[in-house]
Amino acid sequence: MPLAATVPSVAGETRRRAARSRVLLVALGGSALLAGLDAALVRLEVWAPVVATRLGDVHGQVMVLGFLATLISLERAQSLGRAWAYLAPGLYGVGALALVSPVPTLVGQLLQAEAGVLFVAVCVALWRRAPRPLVAAQALSAVLALGGAAVAAAVDVPHALPWLIGFVVVTIAAERAELAALTMGDAADRHLLALASALTLAILTALLAPAIGERLVGLSLLAIAGWLVAHDVVRRQLGLAGQRRYLAAALLVGYANLALAGGVLAAVGLLSGPGTYDVVVHGVFLGFGVSMVMAHAPVILPAVLGRPLPYRPVLWAPLVLLQAGLAVRFGGALTGATVLWQVGGVLTVLAMLGFMVTALALVVRR
Repeated sequence: MPLAATVPSVAGETRRRAARSRVLLVALGGSALLAGLDAALVRLEVWAPVVATRLGDVHGQVMVLGFLATLISLERAQSLGRAWAYLAPGLYGVGALALVSPVPTLVGQLLQAEAGVLFVAVCVALWRRAPRPLVAAQALSAVLALGGAAVAAAVDVPHALPWLIGFVVVTIAAERAELAALTMGDAADRHLLALASALTLAILTALLAPAIGERLVGLSLLAIAGWLVAHDVVRRQLGLAGQRRYLAAALLVGYANLALAGGVLAAVGLLSGPGTYDVVVHGVFLGFGVSMVMAHAPVILPAVLGRPLPYRPVLWAPLVLLQAGLAVRFGGALTGATVLWQVGGVLTVLAMLGFMVTALALVVRR
């Protein structure tokens, strides 16, 4: 066989092997999502497929570091293009599964802390390749993820929440700044890095002086939400049709949830009561974070999987169900109506399951 024919064949096999590896890592993140949703049902004290007290205790780490961090670090690893970089999403996912397994909780926490170290190394390598303020903000978000894993292992999850909130918010803000670079302008990178730095200082303050630091974190979230709304082009796309209207709606409701969480946190702090705690935590991670996942999935997943996720109007259903569930949940949480809180929580679980199944069906059909 001529050499010219064998070289493309080898290159094609390498690409297929890499694509299969990415699919396995996405599946690992999906497994963490399913485990986290089961844990959410346990915390809601409703029927769950698997019932164990421990599941409720590790729910936050499994969802944020097991699901979101796996997918985010996978995207960064693909951008770097080095084999070792894929260890970060792998360890995040394996750590999440260890958290819901019978092994000691510390094992899963340490695996996720190790994943955080590798994730930071990946982001630093990306920054050395392109030393821009935007990439520096992405590296800072990885540091916040590492800090969250370390604080959760050394102290507890409530004290790690500001770190995990910072990780999700800075990551998504950087993603929007990158995707909307033409409309946000050249100064967007510097503004984002300044906002991310202020949020990080507030998180450090919360570790030493929670009463002051948590309110500073809330003010920082409000500032980031305001900056995104003011500069993101999507606020002018609601009048358009198809995927652009869907993207605009998902992003704007995400920004609204972030502002709500930031306002509550700035007003009363994180641990002032179970109702406000629920609004802050799920306003950020579900209302903001999951809305952004739903918005960006048709753009991000094809880049990771190498398979298109076409937009279809059916994608509106889980997005609307998620927002309706959050409204019912927050109403129940703030008024002490346990049944409303449970019903809203179950609706958000169904929304995420629905989106997962819908996205998978669209990818397979395509």
